Amino acid sequence: MKKFILLLIFIPNLVFAESMKMIGEKGKLSEVDKTIEIKMYDNYFEPSEIVVSKDQTIRFIVTNYGELVHEFNIANKMMHIKHQKEMAKMIEHEILLGDKIDKEKMKEVAKKDHSMAHSHSNSVLLEPKKTGEIIWKFTSKADLEAACNIPGHYESGMISKIVGL
Repeated sequence: MKKFILLLIFIPNLVFAESMKMIGEKGKLSEVDKTIEIKMYDNYFEPSEIVVSKDQTIRFIVTNYGELVHEFNIANKMMHIKHQKEMAKMIEHEILLGDKIDKEKMKEVAKKDHSMAHSHSNSVLLEPKKTGEIIWKFTSKADLEAACNIPGHYESGMISKIVGL
């Protein structure tokens, strides 16, 4: 029984790790090849297209110029769709409050559901007028996009295409 429980814990983490490898990996500041500034507005990003090369490490400086909370998340389309369910749960738990993130509630809920911590190395979640950064190494030529997965934002086009060379 203990082995079965360990498998239930281990397999989803292994699948997540494998899907992350498919899109790249957390980069190191000492290996940054290029810095790209990302501006988030309500329902769009600037730039709308990001060009990267395989094995290139990019430092993304992300600023939310919008009036609402936004996310900059690097993934493939399937991963975005899956992540949107987690973001909807953050609204249900009143962690995301339009223009504010209840960080205390986020910590509390994350004790029971780690996905609510929103601590992925390929993503940054920002309140209006805040800045964050992601350092990401692109290790494959997978079809990727950066997107905001807060309910309704992806659907309204808050996506930057990531073009691999």
